[in-house]
Amino acid sequence: MKKEDFHFDLPEALIAQKPLKKRSESRLMVLNKKNKTIEHCQFSDLINYLNPGDVLVRNNTKVLPARLFGTKEETGAKVEVLLLKEMGDTWLCLLGNAKVVKEGTLIIFSDTLSARCTEVQEEGLRVLEMIYEGNFYEILDAIGIVPLPPYIKEKLDDKERYQTVYAEVGGSAAAPTAGLHFTEEIFSALKEKGIQVCDITLHVGLGTFKPMKSEVIEEHIMHEEVYSISEETAKTLNDAKEKGNRIICIGTTSARTLESVWKKFQCFKADSDVTSIFIYPGVEVCSFDGLVTNFHLPESTLILLISAFAGTDFIRAAYKEAIAEKYRFFSFGDAMVIL
Repeated sequence: MKKEDFHFDLPEALIAQKPLKKRSESRLMVLNKKNKTIEHCQFSDLINYLNPGDVLVRNNTKVLPARLFGTKEETGAKVEVLLLKEMGDTWLCLLGNAKVVKEGTLIIFSDTLSARCTEVQEEGLRVLEMIYEGNFYEILDAIGIVPLPPYIKEKLDDKERYQTVYAEVGGSAAAPTAGLHFTEEIFSALKEKGIQVCDITLHVGLGTFKPMKSEVIEEHIMHEEVYSISEETAKTLNDAKEKGNRIICIGTTSARTLESVWKKFQCFKADSDVTSIFIYPGVEVCSFDGLVTNFHLPESTLILLISAFAGTDFIRAAYKEAIAEKYRFFSFGDAMVIL
């Protein structure tokens, strides 16, 4: 398959730059895989399409305020740092103006935090040793900025709007954005209807925004992300499988986690590991029955995943209709559910 097969022209005006005033006021496109039908409603109507016994799986990762602005000690040159991965006493980071940062360079962020470069890697990557006193994450909360995707140009007034209401475990460079539509009131109504909700954790890496370099889809190498699934969640999911109840993932990160665990064990088990799973048309999806997701970038691994689950032609038709109906796209945009 060719990457260009998953290209579509998206008017820039449809790229949502800010979240709506209320999370649940976004629109919802409902896709029925079996009947190939498309319906349009509000996100708060999702409960009408779910049944007692269904299990919703959500990713409780929390976005770190991982964007730091500093200066090079020797020259005062400005350096932008994005924390990607904690590695013991050091962090793998993506740097703006990386060419000025060599091994041994000291970067000053504030009077409470500095960093020294211990390793130079390709494509703007550096390994930095953080220098501070006290609690690193408290310092990060005070001076760090939540990184927004590159297609969002406007400033976010409330940084909590780029977190889900159930964000709990810090570690992501980006939000699992399908979850941004949910409110505590929606979860209460779902539970009242007999729909179970369980958590997994997958820390989203910046690789989710990287375009595929290979023109041939099967040659693409996926980035790695760390996930965790608890015994309680594994039991809930196995029970649902045994009873024939639907498992519905909130977001592609939840989907990738479940599929990684299922392919590893042929069932659900408590597990913490790294996944680089690549789901594209032709790869069978076995672990879940439904997916709540946002509208994704053309030629992205995310649109490949939903095409694998719902069918390439059906997703192509749905996206064409979404553009015609002026749905809002990407992180702060509208949602679809595939059932």
